[in-house]
Amino acid sequence: MSLLVMFVLLALLLVLGMPVALSLASASAIYILLEGLPNVVVVHNMINGVDSFPLLAIPFFILAGHLMNTAGITERIFTFARALVGWAPGGLGHVNVGASVIFAGMSGAAVADAGGLGTIEIKAMRDAGYDTDFAVGVTAASSTIGPIIPPSLPLVIYGVMASASIGELFAAGLVPGFMMAVALMIMVAWYAWRRDYPRDLVFRPALVLASFLQAFLPLLTPVIIVGGIVSGLFTPTEAAVAAAAYALCLGLFVYRTLTWRHILRVSIDTIETSAAILLIVAAATIFAWILTANQVANGLGEFLLSISQNPQVILIFITLIVLALGLFMETIAAITILVPVLLPIAQQVGIDPVHLGIVVVLNLMLGLLTPPVGMVLYVLAQVSGVSFERCLKATAPFLVPLIVVLLLVTFVPAFSLYLPTQFYR
Repeated sequence: MSLLVMFVLLALLLVLGMPVALSLASASAIYILLEGLPNVVVVHNMINGVDSFPLLAIPFFILAGHLMNTAGITERIFTFARALVGWAPGGLGHVNVGASVIFAGMSGAAVADAGGLGTIEIKAMRDAGYDTDFAVGVTAASSTIGPIIPPSLPLVIYGVMASASIGELFAAGLVPGFMMAVALMIMVAWYAWRRDYPRDLVFRPALVLASFLQAFLPLLTPVIIVGGIVSGLFTPTEAAVAAAAYALCLGLFVYRTLTWRHILRVSIDTIETSAAILLIVAAATIFAWILTANQVANGLGEFLLSISQNPQVILIFITLIVLALGLFMETIAAITILVPVLLPIAQQVGIDPVHLGIVVVLNLMLGLLTPPVGMVLYVLAQVSGVSFERCLKATAPFLVPLIVVLLLVTFVPAFSLYLPTQFYR
């Protein structure tokens, strides 16, 4: 009965618009009171939830992304992407996707991509005569590449919750991330053919080289992060520190676009964002502990396995569950709650935890583009000055290539497991 009350209260609080962290903590606290458990259980689980060395990567990756945006480094990335792929029909659409791929190797967050690059991309596309809806749609869809290509904040959270190698998860995200980029570029090419969009500029090797040299140092950021982790030079957490320090050096000493005032504002923004994420993790840890204590995972596992023990069928059920929860819950909270429930089920039928992590994060990325949560849509509504409803309508066609990639990655594990197998196993 107490468990039912907890679920009903959580649903009610979310519908009323209470922040996810407070909703989870409040519902869990009510359960603990009804069960007569000591109040210290709440504090104990919240502390244990965030007392993890890998979680230190979160504030540093966030800091690196903020520093890149504030130092004007995103503009150099956009200029390089424009010279590289802007010659194709619908050039700025391809530039949009290409810039997101590059920036994904620095920020690890879809919202950072949408808020940072989105401002530059949408303005450039509008000025070039592209439809606003097309500009918003491709910007929203391409921003979801960020949490798939390393570094990835959701994959860090998943790795902590699943006790999986974050290095393997980062390696597993590379191929699916590039698959998303290719699928979106095919969609952009179709739009360009149908609407007769122009080429943005003529391909000139000299221009590509010049823009590459301007963006060379920022482009080293993903090389430092991924190369350092794969080579064993440092852990993902240490890679986050290295990325933040590198971004700080670029802004302060190389480009000299950062001032101490900028650094103060960036630090405050990083603290606020990190605190919000870690509070969600802490609150979701209590909720997940209650689910585990009540053997919800065992019950769900027995139910699903009674239907089928085929891994493909179980993956379909997992996809439906994650998609449903992703519509209503923020990515980090959803991962923290779902992993303790879904991981045991997946392991029983032989699904690799690393493959499961990529599938879960890919599913939750679709939630960023769909109501009622749709964080990327809310950000782009502010950036572009159009309504949330219009952003949703503009983004809907771009869900098609993303769903195709999701299905391929879900049912062909080699797409996500090939690189981890080569480098780690």
